[in-house]
Amino acid sequence: MSRPARIVSEGTRPVYSTLIIDGLAARYKVLEDGGRQFTSLQLAGDFVDLHAFLLKTMDHGIIALSPCHVLAADHGKLKMITEQAPHLTRLLWLDTLVDGAIHREWIVAMGRRSKTSHLAHLICELFVRLQVVKKTRDMSFHLPLSQAQLADVLGLSVVHMNRVIGTLRRMNVISWTNHSIEILDWQRLVGLAEFDPTYLSMAREPR
Repeated sequence: MSRPARIVSEGTRPVYSTLIIDGLAARYKVLEDGGRQFTSLQLAGDFVDLHAFLLKTMDHGIIALSPCHVLAADHGKLKMITEQAPHLTRLLWLDTLVDGAIHREWIVAMGRRSKTSHLAHLICELFVRLQVVKKTRDMSFHLPLSQAQLADVLGLSVVHMNRVIGTLRRMNVISWTNHSIEILDWQRLVGLAEFDPTYLSMAREPR
């Protein structure tokens, strides 16, 4: 298995922000003991480091978890947009606000949900986000993560991660074969996850 490619390294000062056109990436932090935590999953249509435009120095890294097609938005051009195009500036601001909302949901899931509910919530979120960019098929989607990588999302050991996946399978709410997840009972999965997509701000309305 090939090693995931770094898109941005922690501690660097990138002069551009990266937009994912296709593929899957993750923000991550690594502890001194080698432990790793993924703090977000980034999909097609996401600016993975738009905040670096203002924060300058990256306090975390970003790696590709699958082959990724990306575009680089030069910070000089982003500065020009903020000075000359207020509506587009608001949309870029919205992107960072949705990022923050997703992080809040992940914190709640990590701290207060059972691991089964946590995984159910993640599946619901990914399905909705992938559906928007037309990366789903009926009620299924492709998730190119190993169980070890998924464990780094939920903060679990690989053994515990396998048990949590098994629990959702036995509840007959999902089918998980290789890297394909099919949702068998959406309403029950939503109930288990207490999933409310409001935080994703998917509604089309003036901004």
